[in-house]
Amino acid sequence: VQLVESGGGLAQAGGSLRLSCVVSGNIFNINDMKWYRAVPGKQRRELVVSITSGGNTNYADSVKGRFTISRDNAKSTMYLQMNSLKPEDAAVYYCNADIVFGVGGYYKGSYNYWGQGTQVTVSS
Repeated sequence: VQLVESGGGLAQAGGSLRLSCVVSGNIFNINDMKWYRAVPGKQRRELVVSITSGGNTNYADSVKGRFTISRDNAKSTMYLQMNSLKPEDAAVYYCNADIVFGVGGYYKGSYNYWGQGTQVTVSS
């Protein structure tokens, strides 16, 4: 299983970026998906937003009204539209997902996976 993020880069303050996270591999289903971010030099990863398989979302207060998460279950892909970017949004953004495995319709377990991260830089 691989989670691959893309879409990071440099944006000006007030600008926009759209991140994508594609899940690949022999999987049965994807439950919750999340975006985390981490500032270099700080070990803690901040939960930015989460989305359930049914589309229920939960945003950190710091990004409410500016970021929008979505997912395309048919494509095993999650997106993060980031608008009105601020310098404090600069970080490495990580995709996280609970992956369900099954064989012949039988549940084989759920495991948590991380992507490699994509850098977002915001210039003031």
